[in-house]
Amino acid sequence: MELSINGNPQSKWHQGPLPYFYDSMSGDCKDNHGFTDECCRTAPADLVFILDGSYSVGPENFEIIKRWLVNITRNFDIGPKFIQVGVVQYSDYPVLEIPLETHDSTENLIGEMESIQYLGGNTRTGRAIQFAIDHLFAKSSRFLTKIAVVLTDGKSQDEVKDAAAEARKNKITLFAIGVGSEIEEDELRAIANKPSSTYVFYVEDYIAISRIREVIKQKLCEESVCPTRIPVAARDEKGFDILLGLGVKKKVKKRIPIPSSNAKAYEITSNVDLSEFTRNVFPEGLPPSYVFVSTQRFKVRKTWDLWRILSLDGRPQITVTVNGEDKTLSFTTTSLVNGTQVVTFTAPRVKTLFDEGWHQIRLLVTEAHVTLYIDDQETEMKPLHPVLGIYISGLTQIGKYPGKEETVQFDVQKLRIYCDPEQNNRETACEIPGFVSMIDELSRIV
Repeated sequence: MELSINGNPQSKWHQGPLPYFYDSMSGDCKDNHGFTDECCRTAPADLVFILDGSYSVGPENFEIIKRWLVNITRNFDIGPKFIQVGVVQYSDYPVLEIPLETHDSTENLIGEMESIQYLGGNTRTGRAIQFAIDHLFAKSSRFLTKIAVVLTDGKSQDEVKDAAAEARKNKITLFAIGVGSEIEEDELRAIANKPSSTYVFYVEDYIAISRIREVIKQKLCEESVCPTRIPVAARDEKGFDILLGLGVKKKVKKRIPIPSSNAKAYEITSNVDLSEFTRNVFPEGLPPSYVFVSTQRFKVRKTWDLWRILSLDGRPQITVTVNGEDKTLSFTTTSLVNGTQVVTFTAPRVKTLFDEGWHQIRLLVTEAHVTLYIDDQETEMKPLHPVLGIYISGLTQIGKYPGKEETVQFDVQKLRIYCDPEQNNRETACEIPGFVSMIDELSRIV
């Protein structure tokens, strides 16, 4: 089948694979065959933008808001099986500009967004949030992810806490975006979900709002694609525990302690098959950017796939490959240019992976690059071409020889995907024996 992908502006965030089948005849992305488009489409969700149209915004800035809204919306597939977008503008009172479930194409929706007229008036944010609950989300016939994005440039002249609490009670996730110097941080935090570092954003003026467009797009994708939370330190991170997704607790009986650590690992033997349908591990695909983390040790000197996602006919789509013969590490993904692209990390530090000890491999995958970290040390960065889609109807596997179903013998403690690329800055390799973080090292020097 010939695949055709609509181009999108380049950005610092990776526009990664997400879960739709692209029909080259109709130009639609479809989920029934498990194809995942490389654009940031997200899983099916109801998304409502609640826009401040008060006097303090002004007509010129409101046009900037509309352009920002249109640019974000261009990244989504609009329709009954995909994203449905609603818009509320508010000042003294809320106005339903665009109801949910009324558009079946991005073009029609954008046309209506561009025709929204600026209101002017006071700022009653609490009333607007409640209006969105009662007149948009409550009338939606779909039982799926519900997201509201509140954009405001001043202190509300009514109470926001009760309306925000009511939204969360109805399982609506709230983002808050504040613009300008009149914003009250406490009010933004009261509106948004927790943690504030994920759901609250601030920019100095309306011109600067374009700078957070890609960040907001990434966060919206995370919210709908990554419902699972992994306990990490004092917070829960959105992502996928691949070991649990592959049923490792049922399939692997032997646990082994890691010296000088409280962590325990799984001993993977050749009679264990760690395979699962990709749709059961990543039911809505992957977000635009992500972090792959694996902690393992091995003795095998051959080439093998630590992790791979295969298409239904067994072709590799995404793989992390350990090259035992030349002591390198490769990352494979799809490519808009050649169908498949492989980057190989050859930095001297990569050879330490083959010393039969415990090591952590971390890959930060973005739109333009993939960066390798070994034991929390940045090791090497490689460029990437734009990616094509992947199929989620195939298999996800770990510890396999290329082109074979034979399992590699190795030990693994952790194998995860984190949806927030910022987790790359928070993740450490504390489970590695003898690991000393850069912070500890600096404190010792001081």
